[in-house]
Amino acid sequence: MRTAFYISDGTAITSEVFGHATLSLFPVDFNHKTIPFVETEEKANEIKALINATAAKEGEKPFVFFTFVNHNLSEIIKSADAVAYDFLSTYSEKIQKELDVAPVPKMHRTHSIHEKSYDFRIDAVNYALMNDDGGNIKNFSEADIILVGVSRSGKTPTSLYLALQYGIKAANYPITEDDLESEGLPKCLLPYKHKLFGLTIDPERLAAIRHRRMANSKYASIRQCRIEVREVEMLYKRHKISYFNSTHHSVEEISAKILIDSNLERRKY
Repeated sequence: MRTAFYISDGTAITSEVFGHATLSLFPVDFNHKTIPFVETEEKANEIKALINATAAKEGEKPFVFFTFVNHNLSEIIKSADAVAYDFLSTYSEKIQKELDVAPVPKMHRTHSIHEKSYDFRIDAVNYALMNDDGGNIKNFSEADIILVGVSRSGKTPTSLYLALQYGIKAANYPITEDDLESEGLPKCLLPYKHKLFGLTIDPERLAAIRHRRMANSKYASIRQCRIEVREVEMLYKRHKISYFNSTHHSVEEISAKILIDSNLERRKY
């Protein structure tokens, strides 16, 4: 299996995202290694030695995706026995020509603490934790969005991802069996209908998830899951609530769909 390194003088998130996105185009398995905070020439040479040792052991040059603001560190990694891609300089040189403005390199700028966006994200995470699973409905007026759906349909992880990545205040509320029998929205949600976004899921997938939590229960039975999913989708349609099937999608994809459909402002940068 060929190795892919993701290296940076910061968190290495950028090199990971670019690198993974590029390699995902190819039906090949890779051994992924992420190395953040390579901030000195001594450390860069240490990583170069690791890359060279990997190439010698595997008989193939590793892929190396890196982002450095320090030119000397870039040159050290480029000299390794690898197929190396420098994302920052590749694009910054073109943008410099277009803007006619020289870049001002600063370590940790991309994923460091930006006062406004960071505060938004921390506040949003705290909000998501306090307003999980309908636990604090009195704060729904502060929500940017309220995710609804049957139990275990993906509401909590999606709420937290929206908060952590984008600073979105996302509450979530479980649609229970009693709610479905009444065919109406819970009273606490009625004033915030314009903030609601529904999640649904295939019954078979839902039963498998619930089985891990409460095996051999009515809650986890395929019959119960089919009833709840059918009824909640009818509820969404009856009340014209946008919804999305989470079965085959990651939390990143679900969140992106919600942002687009709900026209929410991202507070990431």
